[in-house]
Amino acid sequence: MKFEFRFPDIGEGIAEGTLMKWLVKEGEEVEEGQSLAEVETDKVTTEIPSPKTGRVLELKAEEGDVINVGDVFITIDTSGEGEADEVVKGELDEKEELVEEETAGVVGEVIASSEEIPPSTEGQVVPTQEKPKKSKVLATPVARKLAKDLGVDITKIKGTGPNGRVMKEDIYRTKEEMTKEVEKPKLPEVVEPTISGEEERIERIPLTRIRKTIAEQMKASRFTIPHTTAMDEIDITKLYEFRKKYKEKLKEEGIHLTFLPFIVKAVIAVLKQLPEFNSSLDEEREELMLKHYYHIGIATDTDRGLMVPVLRDADKKSIIEIAKEIEDLSSRAKENKIELHELRGSTFSITNYGSIGGHFGIPIINYPESAILGVGRIVKKPIVKDDEIVIARVLPLSLSYDHRIIDGASGARFLNMLAELLEDPEVLLLKS
Repeated sequence: MKFEFRFPDIGEGIAEGTLMKWLVKEGEEVEEGQSLAEVETDKVTTEIPSPKTGRVLELKAEEGDVINVGDVFITIDTSGEGEADEVVKGELDEKEELVEEETAGVVGEVIASSEEIPPSTEGQVVPTQEKPKKSKVLATPVARKLAKDLGVDITKIKGTGPNGRVMKEDIYRTKEEMTKEVEKPKLPEVVEPTISGEEERIERIPLTRIRKTIAEQMKASRFTIPHTTAMDEIDITKLYEFRKKYKEKLKEEGIHLTFLPFIVKAVIAVLKQLPEFNSSLDEEREELMLKHYYHIGIATDTDRGLMVPVLRDADKKSIIEIAKEIEDLSSRAKENKIELHELRGSTFSITNYGSIGGHFGIPIINYPESAILGVGRIVKKPIVKDDEIVIARVLPLSLSYDHRIIDGASGARFLNMLAELLEDPEVLLLKS
């Protein structure tokens, strides 16, 4: 019996993935639950397990191909003899629409069925004596939210995905078309080299799915949010000595104490005083959504691109607990062992480019948040204190925020309040 295994819905609004590596070969015997292929989605790489025991008949895709949810990408002989030609249908019929809102799966869990699935009536208009109902648009929750955030009517978009599914690219294209009424200067075209021999010295590297996702996220942020950045330098000499006092002792307990947990604690204390920095703008309803929970995104540099693991309910955790969790999340992100749900839902983000030597920067807001804090490298430099020149440990900070909902005075106020807490660790502990 030949079983056609279709690329499953692995949840979190994932509609497609890139086949990075086959883990089996044609003719190979496989067991139920055995990993068949390594697939890269928007944020993580995951292995797809086999729902059946049998022999691999055919690999239907090449490494590097993009496969959509519902595509047959491998066939397995489940009879043990390989003689029968009966096809067992998998999760979805080719003609059936994929409705992710109603049939969400989870990573590592694949469900297959031999039952016939009746044709979907979603999107059909049934004539009646009453006014016909509007057809339902096929789109993932992520796409629907993106359209809502960008102010695009998703019902007017012609989807280019499987079965007419509206993809993120369709939404961005529609948004761009909406803004073409305003003339923009034409950018010069990229002219290919004409000098003999230079063509061979150009290396073209296809963008990975992670890099494409980062590009889309940055585009959504800069395209939608008017950024403003405030910068300041903070004397953290006392905090430096405080951390130094406990660093080695905690290291013996397996805890790596950096400055970041202190910064997280200070940021949360300020967010409670200035809640507009822990918010997002609902443009459709013209409402400011103040979030009374504190999920802090920690930007992490990995070999596969920038990831932002989320430290959830950070206000309920101690500095030591935050230190442990940051180390765990960042390590698993770098090792590609992070789960999708751990990369979503942040309310405010921090990017520590100082860890690789950066001083000042202009961080881009993690859309749809309203602000992001950039942390630079701590340096020793002379400052004037009590009318005397002293050598201090100075921390540079850059705060980017959404100027539609946050004024310049609030940006300066945020950094001043942050400075008060970081300059004196005793005050920080008392107020957090």
